[in-house]
Amino acid sequence: QVELVESGGGLVQAGGSLRLSCLASGSIFRFNAMGWYRQVPGKQRDLVATITSGGRTNYAVSVKGRFTISRDNAKNTVYLQMNSLRPEDTAVYYCNTVLITTATIPTGQWGKGTLVTVSS
Repeated sequence: QVELVESGGGLVQAGGSLRLSCLASGSIFRFNAMGWYRQVPGKQRDLVATITSGGRTNYAVSVKGRFTISRDNAKNTVYLQMNSLRPEDTAVYYCNTVLITTATIPTGQWGKGTLVTVSS
């Protein structure tokens, strides 16, 4: 069982940057595809970015060119570098293991997430 702990959120001005981290427990980490999601209260949780065990990445159109997902298997950590932030990026951000087929499906237990607030 993998435990996931997100960190790095905070308050930032529009146009600024934040780097989120997701620390995963367990030696199985390096074999899992990982994803970042975000959720506004009362709204659906949306997929932001994914990275496979081999390092292949995909992004939601809304963040493409601004966000970068990466991983450091030696540290059991996946990152989300967020640049050129907009108020619309405000949300609670979550990471999870994912299964990628015809769609991307979260497979693990949701953590508490980390709150990102972008002010104008």
